[in-house]
Amino acid sequence: AELQSKLVDLKKDLFMLRMQHATNHLDNPTKISAVRRDIARVKTVLREKEN
Repeated sequence: AELQSKLVDLKKDLFMLRMQHATNHLDNPTKISAVRRDIARVKTVLREKEN
């Protein structure tokens, strides 16, 4: 449950970062890839717990 809520928060963050990037208000574009990696990590842990 905690990981699910973290995943939702990360997806919201990614959406906001993409919007800022599209409107040229993003200072550090590398944040997008960092958030994408975090999402992948959370999904990996969720998959491992499934099995």
